[in-house]
Amino acid sequence: MLFGTESRSEPTVTDKSPVEYVQGESQSGQREVVASAHQSASRPNATQYVGTPAIGTSKAAAAAGISSVGPANTIIDRRRRRFVWSCVAAFLAAWFIAFFRFFLPRVLFEPATVFKIGYPADYALGIDEKWLQKYRIWVDRTPDRLFVIYARCTHLGCTPDWKPAENKFKCPCHGSGYDSEGINFEGPAPRPMDRAHLDVAPDGQIVVDVGHLYSWPKGQRDQFNDRGAYLSA
Repeated sequence: MLFGTESRSEPTVTDKSPVEYVQGESQSGQREVVASAHQSASRPNATQYVGTPAIGTSKAAAAAGISSVGPANTIIDRRRRRFVWSCVAAFLAAWFIAFFRFFLPRVLFEPATVFKIGYPADYALGIDEKWLQKYRIWVDRTPDRLFVIYARCTHLGCTPDWKPAENKFKCPCHGSGYDSEGINFEGPAPRPMDRAHLDVAPDGQIVVDVGHLYSWPKGQRDQFNDRGAYLSA
């Protein structure tokens, strides 16, 4: 230290007022933050992609404009998914039932071949068609007997029509004609129509069995007079 000059010392922290000290620390901190930001901007990011991101990465999806966040799970979306899964379940259930049904035995339910048609007194002379739709028969009553004609043409198995005005049965398919007792007389039919077996039940009703038929093949014996082919009037 030179003589004649006044000695001056730098102000220390303790020479600063509290307000000045706080302001200085704040300015220093701001300078450090700015410097750190500049350094971060200039330093390359280890996780940052350079150029076009690789396909299949989340960065590539973001670069392509594809959102990595799924759609909102709304009530409408849940209902749609529930409807689609219900349709899929119904489809699979139908296929399972069809597959299971394939292994079950096939059963054919045919109408009964034996049935009752009422009492002999219920039928007047001539042709009665009340059982045609249900059992495919005509009840034919003559002055001396009652018999049942099975309504099947002997040509190709069609069902003939009864023509009261012409007093004959006429096949609408190929023109075969039968008289009122089912005897063929015109068309391609080779023989008369068959007759069903008849019996009388204990209660007095007529029992018909179409599983047992009487026929009259061409050139062979007439079965229409056999026992069971008719009932005496």
